Amino acid sequence: MKIILATQNQGKIREFQELLADEDIEVLSLLDIPNWEDVEENGETFADNAALKARAAVRRTGLIALADDSGLEVDALNGAPGVYSARFAGEPKDDERNNDKLLQLLETVSDDKRIARFRCALVMATPEGEEYLTEGTAEGLILRERRGSDGFGYDPLFYVPEFARTMAELTLNEKNKLSHRAQAFRKVIPILKDLGSGTMHRATT
Repeated sequence: MKIILATQNQGKIREFQELLADEDIEVLSLLDIPNWEDVEENGETFADNAALKARAAVRRTGLIALADDSGLEVDALNGAPGVYSARFAGEPKDDERNNDKLLQLLETVSDDKRIARFRCALVMATPEGEEYLTEGTAEGLILRERRGSDGFGYDPLFYVPEFARTMAELTLNEKNKLSHRAQAFRKVIPILKDLGSGTMHRATT
């Protein structure tokens, strides 16, 4: 089976390919599609944005498409940056400026109040018009300074108590055990298998 992962983010591509390493599924990405034009992510929720991207990838390629929209929710900021995570500090998107803004806004917030979570919504769309939604969350705390260099986005500031390290300090294998994206990706694998074998399957979140 050949599918398209609707992202140009090499970190996401690597994570998903690792999860599918033992499966007979070939994963393409938007890096394999010439002259791809980004989809305007104007949905009100992560699921809305994921669906917009998945539908666009299906139309362009005719393949089963998977698209995620992920973001950071900080309790002390009333759930912000949320769906605006990638462009928190404005356009163009920039991880460093986003992290700088987050640190500035949380400067006076005590360590025990810096509770946050990563949330992911993953939509799989088929050429036949079927859509499936899976979701995942990862709980943690926002540190006062960056740690680690293996992640992307807010990973260097997102501390995972279970491992006593940030997301950016985890190995890919460790990250794929607990990350919000890995949870959503892992839930969609049985659905992919069922579609590949011609068996209908209903997605659950």
